[in-house]
Amino acid sequence: MPTNGIHQILKIQFGLINCDNRYLTAEAFGFKVYASAPSLKKKQIWTLEQDEVDSSVVYLKSHHLGRYLSADKDGNVSCEAEKPEVASRFTISAQSDGRWALQSDIHKRFFGGSEDKLSCFAQTITETELWAVHLAIHPQANLLSVSRRRYAHLSPQEDEISTDSNIPWGVHSLITLVYQDKKYCLKTCDNRYLRNDGKLVKDPEKGTAYTLEFKAGKLAFKDCTGKYLTPMGPTGTLKAGRSSKPGKDELFDLEESHPQVVFMAFNKRYISIRQGINVSANQDEETDFETFQMQINRETKKCSFHTNSGKYWTLVAHGGISKLLFFSSASTMFEIEWRGRKVALKAGNGKYICTKKNGQLAAVSDSVGEDEEFTLKLINRPILVLRGDLGFVCYHKTSNTLDANRSGYVEPLSLSCFRNHLVSVTGQGGKFWYTSSNGTVCTDGDMSEDFFFEFREYNRVAIKGKNGKYLRGDQAGTLRADAETANAATLWEY
Repeated sequence: MPTNGIHQILKIQFGLINCDNRYLTAEAFGFKVYASAPSLKKKQIWTLEQDEVDSSVVYLKSHHLGRYLSADKDGNVSCEAEKPEVASRFTISAQSDGRWALQSDIHKRFFGGSEDKLSCFAQTITETELWAVHLAIHPQANLLSVSRRRYAHLSPQEDEISTDSNIPWGVHSLITLVYQDKKYCLKTCDNRYLRNDGKLVKDPEKGTAYTLEFKAGKLAFKDCTGKYLTPMGPTGTLKAGRSSKPGKDELFDLEESHPQVVFMAFNKRYISIRQGINVSANQDEETDFETFQMQINRETKKCSFHTNSGKYWTLVAHGGISKLLFFSSASTMFEIEWRGRKVALKAGNGKYICTKKNGQLAAVSDSVGEDEEFTLKLINRPILVLRGDLGFVCYHKTSNTLDANRSGYVEPLSLSCFRNHLVSVTGQGGKFWYTSSNGTVCTDGDMSEDFFFEFREYNRVAIKGKNGKYLRGDQAGTLRADAETANAATLWEY
C-alpha cells in the first residue's frame, strides 16, 4: 500500500442525537454539555478516539473545544479534560436499531438526558440513554477492506460490489454513505444500494440498512440480522457473513476520494500514459491510462497528477513531462489557471505546458495560447454531495430553490453531463438546475444550463453559474449565484 499521502484515512467525526432528536453540544462557557441543538454544526461534532491499550474503551473529543467528555462518580458530565483521563473512558453498546448506549468505563453508569439535564448515572439503558450516530465527514469515500488490503468497487460484470482492487480508480470506486432512520446505506455510483445478501437494489429497504460500529479505529457494518458485511470469495463480494462479532475480516477504513479527471488538448486528443514514459496527448478514448487523480496541496494550492501505475506527472530536463516518480516533489507540482472553459498548467520551471505537434507535453511556453490550453472533465462524481461552510446543499421542501445550510443531505445530486469542465445538474423529477434573474439557483428547469467547476483548493470546488457569478449560501441559507470572486463562502467540499 503506498504511503505517499495518496491514501488518507478519514478521521471519523460524528454528531450524537438523543431521543428528542437534539444533538449533543459542547459549550465553551463552563465547559458544559447540552442536548438542545436541532442541527449539526461545529459545536455538535465529536471525534472518536480508541484507547491504545484497551480497544473496547473510547474517548469522545469535542471538535469545537478540543477537549474530552468526562463523567464523575455522581454522574455529572462536562467537556473540560484537556487530555484523555480515567473519567473520560467510555464503552459503546451498539443497539439493533443503530443507536449507541455510552457507559462510563469506571463508574459503569449510562450517559443520557435532554436539554441541559444530562447525566451519566443511569444503571440501565432506556430511551433517554440512546444516541443516534450522524457522521460529520463528507459521505463520499473509498472503502478499504482491512484484512484484504483491497478496495471496494462496483463490478458491472458481476453486478456486485467487489473488494479486489489494488487502487481506488475510476468512477466505480466511489461509495456514498446514505444516512436514513438512524442507520447507513452504501450506495454505488449508479445509485443502487447494497443489500446484505450482496445484491444491488434501486431502493432502500430493511436489508440495505446497517448499524455503524467502531473497533480499533476501524468501521464495521452490522445488518438487520446482527451479521456483518465482509468480503467473500475470490473477488471479495461484499455481503453479510456468518459472524456476529466483528473481526479483522469485517473491518474497513474510509479513505478520501480524490477527484479523477481526463484532459483533452487542442488537437482533440486525450492526454495519456499509454505509450512509454512520456505524457502525451495522443489518444481518442478514455480509459484508466487517460485518467489522472488530482491532489491539491493544502498550503500551496498547487496540484499533482497521479497515474494508475502509481507514478506522478514529472517535469524533466528540457521541460518534458514524463511519468517517473512514485513520490511527490517540487518537480511533480503544477499550478492550475482557470481560463473560462479551459485550463492552463504551469510547471515548476515557471513555464506553461504546451502540446507539441507529435502530441508530447512540454513545459516550455512563457504565455498561454491555444497550444497551452486544455479542457478538463471530472469522471468520478456522477452523483454529487456538496457541503459548504453553512452545511449541505439540499432541495428545499416547498419551493424550487436549494438550501445550503442543512446538517445532512437527503439525496445526492445527479450530474447529467460534464464536458469542458461544464456541468449540468439534474434536479428532482428530471428537471434541471438553472440560475434565475436574481441569482437564485432553481431546480425546475426544462432545459439544462451549464455550471463551471473550478477545483481551487484541497477537496474544495468553486462553482460558477451561467451569469459569471460563484455559488454561495446566503444568510437565509439559500443557494445563490451572486459572488463576484471565489472565496471561503464559495468553496464546496465535494
